[in-house]
Amino acid sequence: QVQLVESGGGLVQPGGSLRLSCAASRSIFSINSMGWYRQAPGKERELVASITNYGSTNYADSVKGRFTISRDNTKNTVYLQMNSLKPEDTAVYLCNALFVGMHYWGKGTPVTVSL
Repeated sequence: QVQLVESGGGLVQPGGSLRLSCAASRSIFSINSMGWYRQAPGKERELVASITNYGSTNYADSVKGRFTISRDNTKNTVYLQMNSLKPEDTAVYLCNALFVGMHYWGKGTPVTVSL
């Protein structure tokens, strides 16, 4: 099993930045892929960014060039650096881990982009 705990969300003005963290309960090197999803009110959950245990990354078109996913294997933590935030980035951001064929989720951290 994998427990995931997100942090770093909050209220930020348009154009601002936030860095989200996802701490895993086990070595993330053993986890095939980790990612960040988001879910806005009334909308479906969508993939924001993912990173494999070999460091390959994937991004949603809407965040390319603005968000960066990274991992620190020594801290068992995955990060999402979010720059140039827009109101449409407002959502609950959830961390996901794919481990031994199963998906694990954190409880999420809310991000609100507003004046």
